[in-house]
Amino acid sequence: MLQTRNGKRTAQAALKIACDLVDEGMRTEQEAVAMIDPRNLDTLLHPQFDAKALKAATPLGKGLGASPGAACGKVVFTADDAVAWKERGEKVVLVRLETSPEDITGMKAAQGILTVRGGMTSHAAVVARGMGTCCVSGCSEINMDEENKKFTLAGQTFNEGDPISIDGTTGNIYGQIIPTVPATIAGEFGRVMAWADKYRTLKVRTNADTPADAKKARELGAEGIGLCRTEHMFFGEGRIDAFREMICSSTLEEREKALEKILPMQQSDFEALYEALEGNPVTIRFLDPPLHEFVPTEEADIEALAKTQGKTVEAIKSIIAGLHEFNPMMGHRGCRLAVTYPEIAKMQTKAVIRAAINVQKKHPDWKVEPEIMIPLVGEVKELKFVKKFVVETADAEIAAAGVDLKYEVGTMIEIPRAALTADDIAKEADFFCFGTNDLTQMTFGFSRDDAGKFLTAYYDTKIFENDPFAKLDQVGVGKLMEMAIKLGKPVNPKLHIGICGEHGGDPSSVEFCHKIGLDYVSCSPARRRSFVR
Repeated sequence: MLQTRNGKRTAQAALKIACDLVDEGMRTEQEAVAMIDPRNLDTLLHPQFDAKALKAATPLGKGLGASPGAACGKVVFTADDAVAWKERGEKVVLVRLETSPEDITGMKAAQGILTVRGGMTSHAAVVARGMGTCCVSGCSEINMDEENKKFTLAGQTFNEGDPISIDGTTGNIYGQIIPTVPATIAGEFGRVMAWADKYRTLKVRTNADTPADAKKARELGAEGIGLCRTEHMFFGEGRIDAFREMICSSTLEEREKALEKILPMQQSDFEALYEALEGNPVTIRFLDPPLHEFVPTEEADIEALAKTQGKTVEAIKSIIAGLHEFNPMMGHRGCRLAVTYPEIAKMQTKAVIRAAINVQKKHPDWKVEPEIMIPLVGEVKELKFVKKFVVETADAEIAAAGVDLKYEVGTMIEIPRAALTADDIAKEADFFCFGTNDLTQMTFGFSRDDAGKFLTAYYDTKIFENDPFAKLDQVGVGKLMEMAIKLGKPVNPKLHIGICGEHGGDPSSVEFCHKIGLDYVSCSPARRRSFVR
């Protein structure tokens, strides 16, 4: 025998071969699971282009394959248009310079999402993966004209309503409709995943922001919610107006009045999350993004807000301008909001605890123990300050209800200083959760939304082999994680530790998390079934 090569095979074929080898006594179940490359399984969970139609198509450009699958439809440029076009039966692809939490309704309505800016952990990429929606991000070749609802790519101009197709796996963009076919899962898929569940030791939670996401994740076998981003709950019907009132309030009394409107809405959402998870753990992250992401940008919305608050349009615009930051991702966000405006965290604490009390009463056999996560802590005094009024508020709610409810208060480790001082922080935290999106950003000093502009050159010159926002940097970021565990555990032996950054869905990163002793990984519902342990 002079030479051998590995035979190429599809994910379906790999599953079939593994099951046949077990049935024939050639491999054990554990060996069969280890034979399969988990990255290939992701293709089984999303629609794909029809192979024959794809052969005849030529891509016009390429961005980052930020969320797998294929999508085709008509171009729209705003979230409102995406919703409106879907309601009249159209399939659409939402094209934006970049997305923000305000675009969430349009992102849900679209078949796919295409952005000019952003990397693998940009808002568009993270939310799309969470929803299982195809997304191509960071296509800097696009010349965008949002005001006139058109863009140019490779000399071709796309207007609103023009056909487009995008591939969230390869990042390819096509100026035509390419038919898609639904994902097909062979019977062997469930069998192999059952073997993986049988032998693994690492628990798998999900990142879910809505009751619908939580229900879907539970159906796919999630063992809890590792990250609920509460800011996405503010964009539901009738909610954003009240939240904007809070942001643009001039006094504590005005803010508390606006927060009282939001409280029952958040409580209702949390109750639905607890119901969907059926007594499994739910980690709720308090408000994290900078406030400027929530303010109105349309003139009509600004005028409506001014009228509601009894302020002039100029006064509202002045408040909005005052929220501008040169580097908002390292600015007034996370626990810094709670330090400045404790009333926000108090409202969220009431919602979390009241929801847990109600669900516990309905299901006394369930173990409903909320995990409250304080984001962006870099100094133990920050955590101690915020935890004090969280605990006071929670204990008062529990006492008033006359019940016995347990809860935990922990933090995200996403600032290098937090990892370096984890022994101090562990004295105040019941749990750590590594937010590796921000931890990677701050460790490398790369903006996760802008790094796509130059990372290609880093791959070409072999400075980087992989995108550090997609595959965990085990040498640098991983060392900080390992340090935090070694410092924190001796101080607090009951400390439980997980990861909720996007690396929680990457197979090689998951393997590293297992090696350093994490208790669980948390990833989007759509990715929960795409890797094996």
